Amino acid sequence: MDGRAGPGGTGNGGRAGAGEAGGALRGISTPARLADPGEGIGRDELALAARNHGLPLEALRYDVTPPGLHYVLVHYDVPAAEADSWTLTLGGRVREPLALDLAALRSLPSVTHRVTMECAGNGRARLAPRPVSQPWLVEAVGTADWTGVPLRTLLARAGVEPDAVEAVFTGADHGVERGVEQDYRRSLPLADASSGDPEVLVAYAMNGAPLPPQHGHPLRLVVPGWYGMAHVKWLRDITLTDTPFTGFQQAEAYRLRLSPDEPGEPVNRIAPRALMIPPGFPDFMSRTRVVEAGVVRLEGRAWSGRAPVAAVEVSTDDGASWRSASLAPPDGHPWSWRSWHTEWTATPGHHVLTARATDAEGTAQPLTQPWNRGGFANNEVQRVPVLCR
Repeated sequence: MDGRAGPGGTGNGGRAGAGEAGGALRGISTPARLADPGEGIGRDELALAARNHGLPLEALRYDVTPPGLHYVLVHYDVPAAEADSWTLTLGGRVREPLALDLAALRSLPSVTHRVTMECAGNGRARLAPRPVSQPWLVEAVGTADWTGVPLRTLLARAGVEPDAVEAVFTGADHGVERGVEQDYRRSLPLADASSGDPEVLVAYAMNGAPLPPQHGHPLRLVVPGWYGMAHVKWLRDITLTDTPFTGFQQAEAYRLRLSPDEPGEPVNRIAPRALMIPPGFPDFMSRTRVVEAGVVRLEGRAWSGRAPVAAVEVSTDDGASWRSASLAPPDGHPWSWRSWHTEWTATPGHHVLTARATDAEGTAQPLTQPWNRGGFANNEVQRVPVLCR
C-alpha cells in the first residue's frame, strides 16, 4: 500500500490502513494530544526539533535570508529527487493535460518574487497547554527570492474547465500522520491558484540558485501571504477538481479548533508579526541578553499576509508602555518583511523588550495568544529578556 490515490476518489490525500497493516500504523502513529500540566518537551518533540530548524534571530539583519538560515519544516522525509528525471503533471478538470520536465518549465517566461514565509505553528511551544508537535518558539520564518513560472501561466496553457473549483498540489514526501498514510497534499481555491496578486509560483530557484533539497528541490509551490503549509515542496502533480479537496492536510490538519470534535476554521493567511534582533550578547543557556547602559539601537522585521504592515511599536517594560518605531518605506516587495528600528536609552537592571506590528486592516499582535489545539496562527508578541549593566 503506497497511499498514492489521487486527489479525488478514495485516496483523497491520505488513507487509513486496513486490517493488520492499518492496526500497525495506528500503533506507531498516535493521535494529536496536548501536553499534561508541567510536562516538558518530550523525546518525540526533540526529534522533530533536531530535524527542523528556525531562523537564528540575528539573521533578521539580512533582507534576504541565506538558504541555510531560512526556517525548515519537513513533514516526512526529504525525497531522493533528481532534477534530470523530474516531471510535473497537470491534469484533472483541464482541456489539455500537461507533463513538463525541468527544461520545459525553464523555457517558459519566469518571474522572481521576494516572499516571507512563516510556519503556521510558529510560537506553538509557548502555549499552555502545549500542543505536542514541532516545538517552535518564534523563529519559524525566513525571506527568499523565489524564481519560477507563474501557476496561472500553466493553468492557461492547460485550459481550465468551467466546473473546476480547486487546484490540488501533491508533493513527493510520503509518510504517516495520525494513522493516515499519505503523500503531502494541499489545495487552493481556483481563484487563489490563478490570481495575479498575489501570484502563485511553481518555483525552481531560491536566491538565484537551484532549490536546496530541504527547500523542495527541484520544484515547489510558493503562495505569497499564506502560511508555510500551502507552499508544497517536491511538487510532482497539480490536479484541478470540481469538488473541494478533503484530504488529511486540508480537512484534518491546519484547522483552528478548541476541541478535537469540531471542524474548525482553515488556516490560510499569515497574521501580522514583528520580531526584534536581540540586542547585545546572549547567555549561552537562558539566551538573556546583556547590554551596556546608554543608547541601544533596537531593530527587526515585520510582516503580514493579510494587509501591508502599517506600524510597529516597541516596549521596553514588557508591554506596560509603547513607543512608535520607524518603519522602512515600501521597497517594491509587497509580500516580504519590512525593517524597523528605534533607539532605547538603557538603564542598569532587568528589562523585557517586545515589539508588535499592526497591519493596514487594524489588526495588531496580541500580548497574550488566543489558544487553539494545533497552536496555529499564533502571533503573540516576542519577549526578549535583557540585563543592562
